[in-house]
Formats: sequence, C-alpha cells, structure tokens
Amino acid sequence: MLPQLRLWIDDTPRDGPQNMAVDEWLAATSDQAVLRSYRWQPGWGSFGYFVKTAELPAGGLKWVRRWTGGGIVDHSADWTFTLFIPRGLGLAEAKGGESYRIIHRALVDALRGAGVVASLAGTMPPAAGGECFIRPVEHDLLDPGGRKIAGGGQRRTQRGLLHQGSVAVACRPERELAAALAEQVLPWSDEPDDGVLALRVQQRYGRPEWTGRR
Repeated sequence: MLPQLRLWIDDTPRDGPQNMAVDEWLAATSDQAVLRSYRWQPGWGSFGYFVKTAELPAGGLKWVRRWTGGGIVDHSADWTFTLFIPRGLGLAEAKGGESYRIIHRALVDALRGAGVVASLAGTMPPAAGGECFIRPVEHDLLDPGGRKIAGGGQRRTQRGLLHQGSVAVACRPERELAAALAEQVLPWSDEPDDGVLALRVQQRYGRPEWTGRR
C-alpha cells in the first residue's frame, strides 16, 4: 500500500482536451500520490496513445488521445479515474504488469465495497488498439459472466507513473479505491490555473493527431 494518497473528486464535467490536460498537469507538477476521479461532458470518447486515428469509429463522438496506452473508450456511461504516483514510491517502481495488477486488485476490493462483484482476468494475449471493452487483457476486471468491466493504460515518465482507468459500472467508488490503495487518505486541495490549463489545451489539442479529426 501507499503510505499516503491525496483524493481529488473532480466533479466538474470537462471536455476531452481539458480532462487530458489536467492529467498532463498532474504528471508534470505533483510531488504527491494523487487519485483523481472525474467526469466528462456528453459526447466524448478517448483513444490510447498508440491507436491510429484511422481506427476511430466514424460519427457520433468527439475524440481525444490519452496520455496512456489501451484502446478506444466511449465515456458516455463509465467511471474514469487517474492515479499519479511519483518516482521513489514502490508502486511507481514496479514493472508494468505488476503495477497494473496491484491497482486493479485494489479496484476489485473497491467495487466489492460498493456491491459490485468483479475478478481479475488471467493470462490473455495482449490487445493492440480496438474498442477497449470488447476484449480483456491480463489483469483487466471481469464481471461474474466473464464480460470486461474495467481496463486501464499506463505511462511512465522521469517523474513517476500515470495510470488512467475506465470502469463500466453505475457507481463511483473513489473513496473505496483510495482506501484500498493507501494507509492514509487526505483530500486534494490544488487545481490547475485556468490559464495554464487553457494554454496546454491550445498547444496540444488543436492538432488532429490528438483529437482524431480527419
């Protein structure tokens, strides 16, 4: 477990570029472990860092590229969270598969606390792109019928580990997840300056490779 974790329940619905810019800001500035639970404005989906824009479904949704891997996700009805862990903490130093397993093991416990039964997927071949919830990979979360209900992607930088998760459930067990991850949970009190956030959005998300515009 982490010794301490800051919990940020970000209830402001944001568009795709704003949500990704906030996560970029966290990864670039935070020196504390933080769990951000957040919302999307209607009509948005996201796609993993390595997904080609030509793979995106036509029509319907507006798209934004995530900072992490994984597939294509419709955010119309899921719960999304971001976990940033600074370098030096054990979870940030764990190898990719192990850190993914630890986070999703905590998510299983959090969902159980909210009355949702889930289990970790066993060994499965890696998936390359495609719609995220069509095919599970190792350590994704499955419901009792074997359907994938949670997945995530990770990115490692010189500053730490960024994990972005999507959970196809009606509840938002952010407090339960924080408690499953850390010995002490404290509130998050910082938010990005509006000007800083707007600049990050302007500099990056005007480009078609980050928004899927054709």
